[in-house]
Amino acid sequence: MNRRTGSYALACVLTAIVTLQSVYGANAQSGSGVEKKYRLFGEIFLRIQSDFVDSPDGEKLLDAAIKGMLESLDANSTYINPEAFHEMLFQNQGKYGGIGVDAVMEGGLIKVVAAVDETPAARAGLMPNDLIARIDGDEVQAMSKFEAADRMRGATGTPVTLSILRKGHNPFDVTLLRDEIRTQSIKWQILDLDIGYVRISTFTEGTQEELEEAVFSLKKKAGGKLKGYIIDLRNNPGGLLTQAVSVSDSFLDFGEVLSIRGRRAEHSRSFSARTGDLADGMPVVVLINGGSASGAEVVAGALQDQKRATVVGTKSFGKGTVQSIIKLGEQGGLKLTTARYYTPSGRSIESKGIDPDIVVVQEGKPSSLDYSLQSNQSITDVQLKAAIDILHGKVVSPAKSE
Repeated sequence: MNRRTGSYALACVLTAIVTLQSVYGANAQSGSGVEKKYRLFGEIFLRIQSDFVDSPDGEKLLDAAIKGMLESLDANSTYINPEAFHEMLFQNQGKYGGIGVDAVMEGGLIKVVAAVDETPAARAGLMPNDLIARIDGDEVQAMSKFEAADRMRGATGTPVTLSILRKGHNPFDVTLLRDEIRTQSIKWQILDLDIGYVRISTFTEGTQEELEEAVFSLKKKAGGKLKGYIIDLRNNPGGLLTQAVSVSDSFLDFGEVLSIRGRRAEHSRSFSARTGDLADGMPVVVLINGGSASGAEVVAGALQDQKRATVVGTKSFGKGTVQSIIKLGEQGGLKLTTARYYTPSGRSIESKGIDPDIVVVQEGKPSSLDYSLQSNQSITDVQLKAAIDILHGKVVSPAKSE
């Protein structure tokens, strides 16, 4: 890029700055510290363009500036390029291509929040808090979260190799075959002939409808003998907030579900339950763990605060912020943290998570769906066993798997 083109790019940036100054006003007065930094940025940009030893790409410089600005805010605010923006829309619809992992950027690495059920990531055994250090041999530290996500996506059947750092283990590589990810957010079954088990793996556009179908089927199959419900939110990374609120509402007759509080009035609101309890007032146990994040924490926190459910498992992830998606014309979009989640009692979820009512530690991957319903064999999933015992009226003490 020549100096003239670079100057044009800078002019566009400065025009945007002036526009933002006129819109927001704050700190935009002539001679203010912020305005001085604007001018300093422009001077540095032009100096790089004219004097750096190699001819720099002005667009890449500006991309790096945008990336650094957003990363200085928090781990969740980011620029989304057009391709990633399009892919994100597919994810919210419950269908996308890739390996099926939800993650955040932390310390320059990709931190796994959860692997979506029955995806290449889940089959490969990726676990919450795993750190992805390299993708196909390239250092993640040189990438943004969405650049890394782009690298993990690809054509069905093609391989991608991830270098994993896991606490207590030596670094290791795992090769996954990309697949078309079709996320069925809910699975259900009857446990012990009288317990309705509902597994919610993520919150997509169809989650509420799937939940209603699952509960209807459970009631019909149990023939009126249900004693309660287990809602399994373990390793659920979240998804659409509207669906998480709707699922919470499904088990509440009244009261607040969630409040969202931001700096600007339009980013703050509260959600209240409508009359009608899908479970007909029967006892509910919610299972959570360190991979339960965002929308999963909204559900667990709402039902816990409203005394509607007993929460069992281990502390959740602690992702309680709202990211507003701002479309930037044909240039993709901006994912910007604009508010935080608060449970009905006023607890902030961000960085704190939801503490279970009864702590039960499960070592290794839960195997609830492998539990034989027709026998009295021991259950290796101690968290699930605790939930069943609670609904059968037994006293449950904090437990740890052997």
